[in-house]
Amino acid sequence: MLKVAVVHEWLEHFAGSERVVEQILKVFPQAEIFAIVDFMPPSERGMLGQRKVTTTFIQHLPFARKRFRNYIGLMPIAIEQLDLSGFDLVISSNHAVAKGVITGPDQIHICYVHSPMRYAWDMQAAYLKQSGLERGPKGLFARWLLHRLRNWDVRSANGVDVFIANSSYIQRRIRKVYRRSSVVIYPPVDVTRFRPVVQVRDAYVVVSRLVPYKRVDLVVEAFRRMPQRRLIVVGDGPERDQIVAVAAGAPNIEMRGKVGSEELLHLMQAARAFVFAAEEDFGIAMVEAQACGTPVIAFGRGGALDIVRGVGDAGGPTGLRVRPAGTRDAIR
Repeated sequence: MLKVAVVHEWLEHFAGSERVVEQILKVFPQAEIFAIVDFMPPSERGMLGQRKVTTTFIQHLPFARKRFRNYIGLMPIAIEQLDLSGFDLVISSNHAVAKGVITGPDQIHICYVHSPMRYAWDMQAAYLKQSGLERGPKGLFARWLLHRLRNWDVRSANGVDVFIANSSYIQRRIRKVYRRSSVVIYPPVDVTRFRPVVQVRDAYVVVSRLVPYKRVDLVVEAFRRMPQRRLIVVGDGPERDQIVAVAAGAPNIEMRGKVGSEELLHLMQAARAFVFAAEEDFGIAMVEAQACGTPVIAFGRGGALDIVRGVGDAGGPTGLRVRPAGTRDAIR
């Protein structure tokens, strides 16, 4: 029987990249799984079946449970220590270092790329700014570390036999960063749950993790200036307090936090439009919204170009793609 290893960056929560891993494990039920760390709660471990996860030394470092990302500088070393010599096929699920596993000449290594390291490549400036690392000794160290990570990232791409991109946007990034070709296979989205219903559509809705690059604060600020339009923000994250502060005093903006799957479905079905401001690698939530018959107002870059049909596109529009101010075709 074919021996298969699946390598994932880290197991913390069941989110978009974990949905991909779940489907890979269904295709290869005999596969073993490896990760930098595994802190996924019991309630979300169904995707793993009864598999034991093999982790690295970072699992046991101080404060790793909550701050394992702070060990990003050690992750290339950690991923290279995984012993995969006994496997015929290695499938890495990569948005940081997973593709850096070491394989031999008689092993096939397929890498599914959710994104090359955003913070080390074209989003470095935004990452440093958002982290307060533009200047000073810490900023200098961060730039040096990201430089080392870029060098390692390019070198480790040589160990991959086949690249798979999760969107045409990521396909272009793979070509730019690694000078390699790839095939696009979109992430799995269970659209059977998200059906259109006939009802009055009222509020606009945002569903997102509240982290800087999602730019939910930008959406909230826009709706502060449109008090006649209701906005519901669904999600939680480290930016929650800042976004609540932006929304303060605006009765048309409601912060819901995390909601259950049934409530989320109802909100999407009842939304006048789904608003998505991030330059996302793909954008599963946009697909789910459209499956509900809800139009999407999206930032016109990244994965939205694969998902949202704008005015004038073949098949008719499914939403609006908003371009940055001052660019050609500001709304498409």
